[in-house]
Amino acid sequence: MRRIEQPGLPVAERIQCVEARGRAFSFTMQAGTPLLEAARRGFADAGFAGGVLNMRGGALGPFAYVMPALSKTPDHAAFYSDTFRPAGVTQLRMGAMTLGERDGAPFFHCHALWTEADGHVNGGHILPEETIVAEPFEVDAFGIDGAVFLAEPDPETGFKLFGPVARAATAPGNTRPAFALRLRPNQDFAGCLEAFCRQRGIGHARLRGGVGSIIGARFADGKTVVPFATELLIGSGEIAPGRSGALEAQLDVALVDYLGGLAEGRLVRGDNPVLMTMELVLEPLEAGRP
Repeated sequence: MRRIEQPGLPVAERIQCVEARGRAFSFTMQAGTPLLEAARRGFADAGFAGGVLNMRGGALGPFAYVMPALSKTPDHAAFYSDTFRPAGVTQLRMGAMTLGERDGAPFFHCHALWTEADGHVNGGHILPEETIVAEPFEVDAFGIDGAVFLAEPDPETGFKLFGPVARAATAPGNTRPAFALRLRPNQDFAGCLEAFCRQRGIGHARLRGGVGSIIGARFADGKTVVPFATELLIGSGEIAPGRSGALEAQLDVALVDYLGGLAEGRLVRGDNPVLMTMELVLEPLEAGRP
């Protein structure tokens, strides 16, 4: 399996996990509002400080983003491009966001694919400080209670990254068990989730949101992405028994690589290692319950 050496020593805990509770809900991002504030309000109105969400459309402008890039120094295995600020209104096609905290304030980590006003199709990492909601649009969210994604220095990658930490529960009501997770580098994405579920006796689970990066990509339909640095979003994901009866993770994703290539599809199990991080919420499903 592919591997990229990180500048720091591997952390012993390869799956960072906090057991929590959560609930699915939808809300509308309000026009004229910074994307970060629109997300914060939506979660707060439902009684949550943060969680994950998926976007199936939407309009942003002004809009700012970066793409994955090669690192110019040995301090990081990969880095970010310069900031792009396309003119006009950008139309989102799909995206995923983790809403958490950084430096004592709300912050998000968001990857998406979109079409810019001039017709250019692209993808990358949306910057919370410079992006405004241009038109109202609805999103599907999953709030977490008892955990928060907190941006902290990561000695392995040299970045300040989101990871779940425990937080006093506020009990917003009508919640279900959930796990806030961060997968560390050089582990197969699907294999990590399958092992996690086996170890906890979880026979069926789905992913709620998900943002991160993998080392290139191998898809079930035979497509491959060779450039190693990517920005990835999870469109949908499920861990359930396969034909053999063993747990199998079905992961549908979209990504952009550092050369600007876009790719979508279902990942091959066993051959898609995490590059920097993978943050997500996993919701165990009870037998017979959707």
